[in-house]
Amino acid sequence: MKNRPFVPKRDKVLVVGTTSDYIDWIQNTCPGRVLFMTDQEVRINAKEDSPVPEDELILPLTDLVNTMSKKPAIVLSHVFSELKHHLELWNQSLSGIICFDCEFLELTARIASVKGLEYPSVQAIRNCRDKFVSKKIWQENGVLCPKTLPVNSAEDAVRFLSESENGIVLKPFYGSGSELVFRCRTPEECNHAFNTIKDGLRKRCSKPLFLKSSSEEHLMMAEQFIPGPEYSCDCIIDEDRVRMIRLTRKIKSSNQPFGTISGYMLPAILPANIGHDSLKEAIRKGAKALGVSRGLCMVDFILGVHYPFLIEMTPRPGGDCLPFLLKEAGNLDILSLALDFAENKPIDLNGSTPANLHVGLRIHASKSGVFKGYDTSLLADENRLKQIHIIRQPGHEILLPPDDYDSWLIGHMIIEPNSSSYPETQCFTIGKRLQMEIE
Repeated sequence: MKNRPFVPKRDKVLVVGTTSDYIDWIQNTCPGRVLFMTDQEVRINAKEDSPVPEDELILPLTDLVNTMSKKPAIVLSHVFSELKHHLELWNQSLSGIICFDCEFLELTARIASVKGLEYPSVQAIRNCRDKFVSKKIWQENGVLCPKTLPVNSAEDAVRFLSESENGIVLKPFYGSGSELVFRCRTPEECNHAFNTIKDGLRKRCSKPLFLKSSSEEHLMMAEQFIPGPEYSCDCIIDEDRVRMIRLTRKIKSSNQPFGTISGYMLPAILPANIGHDSLKEAIRKGAKALGVSRGLCMVDFILGVHYPFLIEMTPRPGGDCLPFLLKEAGNLDILSLALDFAENKPIDLNGSTPANLHVGLRIHASKSGVFKGYDTSLLADENRLKQIHIIRQPGHEILLPPDDYDSWLIGHMIIEPNSSSYPETQCFTIGKRLQMEIE
């Protein structure tokens, strides 16, 4: 048997459990820099090319995460054994660790702890991921956020509604985006939302995104509805310092399910009476309370009349169309930046905020059915359209919310409105000219 040729030792950033399009992006921009720990179903279903064997470790991550809550020692032993074998086989070492998907954050924290890599602790991850726990901690530490209540019956929700002037929001403790999130203004809406969420959670019991590590004695949570514009930002938290990477205002449409984000506006302007310093201070206090001393975090917040109300803080950068929007508008590669952050390299944000307004408009299907394709002929001469990215292939089956919150997303457009006048209307008008065939 011939000896394997000598392979020089290489440092790798471990990226835990991301999607095939992110893998392809990073492979193209940072070839050879990353070791991907990829879920086997992602690799089976990927339309993009696979990395070379030394750059990818394929594991049944979804199954492992689902089992981890019951048998953590067995799961972690398997993960570390496979990781150790790969690193030794290819003469690699880990120089950092990052995760882009919520369901794999805790696994990432556990790997980081054992490997001595800088990353938020398991407890900090749990504090962030449980939407009720995070707000309870914030309230105890004087961080402004909506009032909350754990809910086990529709009657619990109705009682909380009676104490809330602007209505309430019912949602799962865990999850992402608008999935199973409902605004309630009447007892009837509380009853409908409660039963829909209860049934939806039962159907999603095998999805690691909804797997609970706390609040297990309750079904869901009620949250005070805060009127006001909603924003999202990425920031770097390093002890008492907060550096803003991007600030976007969320675009919503009244004809879509509550909480659905139709797009993002970049850059976003805060009112003079609030400003960036007030926002940074709220984020600093919020992160400290949750136990995040260092992290690249996404923060969602609502602007009240005088103060920002924190909604969610997660130690990962914003996903969906946001990386594409940042790259097109400001030439900022947030995925490469995340790798730099993981390796504690200097990060230069100068010039990354675009001078002109850009919008990332999400493309949602208008009905259930089978996606047959799309036609862009009506957009051929549209100079405001900078990019269109379709993520679905013909034959894709579409279900609308609340049955499915993933399949109805078809892709996104990046648009540069030609003035600051009615940019949302401009973008919606452009979006309607994309013709989709659904049967």
